[in-house]
Amino acid sequence: MEAVQRRRVTVRGVVQGVGFRPYVYTRATGLGLAGHVTNTPEGVVAEVEGAPDAVSRFCERLAADAPPLAVVDAVDHWEVPVAGGAGFTIVASRTGGPARTLVSPDVATCADCLAELADPADRRHRHPFITCTHCGPRFTIVTGLPYDRAHTTMAAFPMCPDCAREYEDPADRRFHAQPVACPACGPRLRLLTGRPPRESSGADPVAEARRLLAAGAILAVKGLGGYHLACDATHPGAVAELRRRKARGDKPFALMARDLADVERFAHLGPEERQLLAGGVRPIVLLRRRAGADGPDGVAPRCPDLGVMLPYTPVHHLLLGLPGDPPGPRLLVMTSGNLAGEPIVTDDDEALDRLAALADGWLTHDRPIHVPCDDSVVRVCDGETLTLRRSRGYAPLPLTLPVPVPATLAAGGDLKNAFCLGEGRKAWLSAHIGDMDDLATQYALERAERQLESITGVTPVLLAADRHPGYRSAGWAERAAGARPLVRVQHHHAHIASAMAEHGLDGGRPVIGVAFDGTGYGDDGAVWGGEVLLADYAGYTRFAHLAHVPLPGGDAAVHRPYRMALSHLRAAGIRWAPDLPCTAACPPEELRLLKRQLERGLNCVPTSSMGRLFDAVSSLAGICHRAGYEAQAAIELEGAAYRAHGDGRGYGEGDGRGDGQGEGDGGGHGYAFGLHLPPDSGGGPLAADPAPVLAAVVADVRAGTDPALIAARFHASVAALVAALCGAARERHGPDTVALTGGVFANTLLSSACARLLRARGFTVLRHGRVPPNDGGLALGQLMVAAAHDTP
Repeated sequence: MEAVQRRRVTVRGVVQGVGFRPYVYTRATGLGLAGHVTNTPEGVVAEVEGAPDAVSRFCERLAADAPPLAVVDAVDHWEVPVAGGAGFTIVASRTGGPARTLVSPDVATCADCLAELADPADRRHRHPFITCTHCGPRFTIVTGLPYDRAHTTMAAFPMCPDCAREYEDPADRRFHAQPVACPACGPRLRLLTGRPPRESSGADPVAEARRLLAAGAILAVKGLGGYHLACDATHPGAVAELRRRKARGDKPFALMARDLADVERFAHLGPEERQLLAGGVRPIVLLRRRAGADGPDGVAPRCPDLGVMLPYTPVHHLLLGLPGDPPGPRLLVMTSGNLAGEPIVTDDDEALDRLAALADGWLTHDRPIHVPCDDSVVRVCDGETLTLRRSRGYAPLPLTLPVPVPATLAAGGDLKNAFCLGEGRKAWLSAHIGDMDDLATQYALERAERQLESITGVTPVLLAADRHPGYRSAGWAERAAGARPLVRVQHHHAHIASAMAEHGLDGGRPVIGVAFDGTGYGDDGAVWGGEVLLADYAGYTRFAHLAHVPLPGGDAAVHRPYRMALSHLRAAGIRWAPDLPCTAACPPEELRLLKRQLERGLNCVPTSSMGRLFDAVSSLAGICHRAGYEAQAAIELEGAAYRAHGDGRGYGEGDGRGDGQGEGDGGGHGYAFGLHLPPDSGGGPLAADPAPVLAAVVADVRAGTDPALIAARFHASVAALVAALCGAARERHGPDTVALTGGVFANTLLSSACARLLRARGFTVLRHGRVPPNDGGLALGQLMVAAAHDTP
């Protein structure tokens, strides 16, 4: 009698909602094995029985040949008693026990579903909710584990006989696809217009919505993770009206284009950008504008980049038009459905209320959104993806940690908030929450944290938060901690730890961390932001920083960069002459009051912020005097520098001296920071003095130098400063690994220049990719630092 073996197999990772059980079924039946497979809270569990060599072949390549959307973390198998029986079945999911599987992110509509959507002979022709095992909603509809239809917001839509037949057929692409649906079983799309809103009487809500958009209307469109506000991006009046209604200022809008051909007319597309735009995630990709190209007016005033995405749901494809559809908008503004500072709207009744002053109509449907999830934002830097907002399509995929951590919750920061849960060697960064100024955003953080705990099975025993005494995120963490320990983590230490963790460093050796941003609470009570720290997870030493200057009026200086320019000029001993752009931009009465404020030190906390220095130079060069959104002055300064250099190459390509001299600016000379020890330092940190840079900028302004060239020279000087400081840190203390982090390093021109200079000098350079360099990645670093403090 031929030998028979039975093995029990547990597969952990992103293995539910991605076609893994059908894959196991096909693999087992193809090898002639009997047994069964099921979803459980710990993952996919199978038992296979048959000839030992067939059982071995089943186990050997189970992970390697997995479905494309699966992410297999571990495959464990062991022999169990033979049970007998014939055939292989998919059995009902097992509930109970701690969650140990991973939920898939939402995935853009696949090519097969798009072909059916456009096929008049297909029963799902023009069905707004077409999906299959390989695409569609996942994370945003999950209400519990294991991932089955009963644990999603599709539970309210019983499958029609045709859908049920596909769902049960192992040979079908929709075999156990939980969101499977068709026109017969729902969900149902509808268009609401008027005051009060009433359902449109038209037979096709999408066709009517397209007509309204073409006529200049603004529509609230329900997506995967929340509502968008949409209008025709080529209709200047509609764009201006949306900007007015949202009180958007000059902040750029995101665009949704029908296809790549519609994008490349006005933006540069490299192979990396094309892949990001057309792949399964479909984030917003920041693209460089084509010089002189006709583009949508008013979408991103004076911004060097355009944020563009391609459609990722069937509703988006229908709105932008299928082949043969009547002409309509091919380029839409698609921005988050909310007022400035509020979280994205997900609830239908709330959308009718909160978006009533913003939208002329609502293209909505009756499938609930369980988890809010904004669009992700990325850009390409030196051929690699740089994530600026990690949300739809990426969350809730975990990050692998270099060292195990206790069950920990890190609250993140107050800007671009994302929190982080971690346990063992996994960390889950939440989807983008938003800025914590609004009470609704704080409630959104609470709901998202409860939901992420439920699907990860992590129950925190340790909490972490920023040291800033006024941060709302830290206040929330303090209230949530109760009797559990709470570790307060310095802001820039967390940034550096985040970069270390992303790159798999165990913390056994310190790195040189260059943390440049706008605001972070310092150990001395000052506003830090131009920091060079010698750091590991357990602690840090402040090796160098940008010299402190007064921050006059706090947020007033952030919103009016000319105030920061004038503060820097005064600190540098440079007169506020009327021929300087920043002086001319300041109203006379404000100028008089500002002078008195700085003389008396009223509401003038000191700052070492590199972000504020970028603001100051932007105003001093005459580029941006008022900031209507975060980092506007710095973004416009980067755009000007880009214009001076084309593709930005040439920064920092000098003689290798690393003496703080800006090199390779294309104009024959650069600017130089001064480096010195403060007289009362007692061996304390180096200070980088921007006074010589500011004096050189003033001289260039008075010589009539193109502001773009001034911007390029300034970028070059900052890159050379980074190289000089890192060289000094290595010479004195030994580390040769540099982590570039903080929101300033979202600037790809600066990031590339620093990386080139440092690598030319033999440094290993760590830059962010999957984790944002800005405060959206802060929580990962907080988690790592807190865990190091908790380790005996």
